[in-house]
Amino acid sequence: MKVIHNTPEQLIVEETPWLLGIMLIFFILCFVGPGLFLVFQGELMGLFFAAVGGGLGLMGLIVFVQRVQVILDGAGNRVILRRRTMLRYTQIEHALSDLSEARLDMTRGSKGGTLYRPVLIFDRGMSAGDHPIIEAYTSGRGPGRAVDAINGWLQATRALQGGRLGAAD
Repeated sequence: MKVIHNTPEQLIVEETPWLLGIMLIFFILCFVGPGLFLVFQGELMGLFFAAVGGGLGLMGLIVFVQRVQVILDGAGNRVILRRRTMLRYTQIEHALSDLSEARLDMTRGSKGGTLYRPVLIFDRGMSAGDHPIIEAYTSGRGPGRAVDAINGWLQATRALQGGRLGAAD
């Protein structure tokens, strides 16, 4: 995850899995290219090869490649969580004044390593509870950077506004 925009009025943190998307496109091309070559050589089995391999890659692209944006809007007193896949777009809004902090959620991986994901902690309101920003855990530094950016922005914004966030408080 990386910070896209950071001003006293707004913070935008985004996760775009470019590497996974590129790898899946390469996977698709590895099946579709040879499959079409075989079809042009008169082998109908190439059509099956292209359809099955390309179809599996396309399904992986649709299911696993998801862009996630977290927007903390101080002026509008909102937290906006946006998720976009190839087929679906969702946007969920919460009151920024209900957000207490961001934390790292940790788990152990299958090989014993520690995996992380950033979680928004809402301590009151309709959204009370823990809300993971991304569904998957990762071993990278992105979740920690996102949590640090969110908590730093919240602290700075609350200090500027005397402990108040947004106009709706």
